[in-house]
Amino acid sequence: MDNYEFIAPCHFGLEAVLKKEIANLGYAVTKVEDGKVAFTGGSSAICRSNIFLRTTERILLKVGSFKATTFDELFEKTKTLPWEQFIPSDGKFWVTKATSIKSKLFSPSDIQSIMKKAMVERLKSHYNTSWFKEDGAKFPVRVTIMKDEVTIGIDTSGNSLHKRGYRLATVKAPITETLAAALIMLTPWNKDRILADPFCGSGTFPIEAALIGANIAPGLNRSFIAEDWIHMIPKKEWYDAVNEAEDLIIRDLKMDIQGYDISNNAIKAAMENARNAGVDHLIHFQRRALAQFSHRKKYGFIITNPPYGKRLDGIDDISSLYSEIGKVYQSLDCWSMYLITAYEQAEKYIGKKATKNRKIYNGMVKTYFYQYLGQKPPKRQY
Repeated sequence: MDNYEFIAPCHFGLEAVLKKEIANLGYAVTKVEDGKVAFTGGSSAICRSNIFLRTTERILLKVGSFKATTFDELFEKTKTLPWEQFIPSDGKFWVTKATSIKSKLFSPSDIQSIMKKAMVERLKSHYNTSWFKEDGAKFPVRVTIMKDEVTIGIDTSGNSLHKRGYRLATVKAPITETLAAALIMLTPWNKDRILADPFCGSGTFPIEAALIGANIAPGLNRSFIAEDWIHMIPKKEWYDAVNEAEDLIIRDLKMDIQGYDISNNAIKAAMENARNAGVDHLIHFQRRALAQFSHRKKYGFIITNPPYGKRLDGIDDISSLYSEIGKVYQSLDCWSMYLITAYEQAEKYIGKKATKNRKIYNGMVKTYFYQYLGQKPPKRQY
């Protein structure tokens, strides 16, 4: 099959960012829904989307969709799907996750068990066998049932794509790499502008910004489960995708990216992670309290994930923290500030209404991406 349909899940509220990424890779977007974007492409799209996309959690190869309100219906319709087009006779296959929302079928374990049986029946018939060793490549299946509509995909990624491979050192409550990248891409920041994170934690915002600025593909230094699908994807397509990514890196580059945190452990973790990502030469990390943050240059960006709620870590008064953020921002000349927080009174204590406010679900937590747009720098005269 030369053309497949794929499903790329993402954080709720950030579908437009992912849609743009997919289109920029050259693939046709077929559908945008809450928390996911569907697109089409050939087998090489499995390689390129896993390696290049910054804002999706994984790439699912869609097997099919149908309506089911009973377990008998789920079994029979799963059995009609062309599993043999994807899974070879020695393939290891299982339903790794089942999610049901507003549907008559709601037991994940029952859904998983029934679908596995249906897959076995279909493949037994096709391969003329009564038993599968399942000692070959892995094919984890994911199913979502939304209002009785069943959507089934095979996971091509394996570990979630937010696991770039660089964040070996962590601190409490880190922001995920995919969410950090999406939030940066929502801003007008580019590699020629200053970026600072005064609550950098393990360094995710500065590192993701450096990867974006240097055009380093996020999946370049990790592996994917579909690399073993040699019956579908020639190894050359993986090599070609990696070579493409290597060729696109901007190597002779200087950027002004800064990460600060009051915690020594956080700064150590951030520096280690930046080294792992190969961008430590592009970022300045330093232990510094928020009150000490200042910058003499104009037109910079603060992009940050400040503490809120249970993340206070010894800070007695969250309102005082956000008042301090407001004072620091007021002292900066023509800067823009973008912060993600679940603290609903952030604007009140910052002392200024945000230019824009975007609601984003970080897992099950409702957060707000407050966007304070500063002045644009004057156009250069050539």
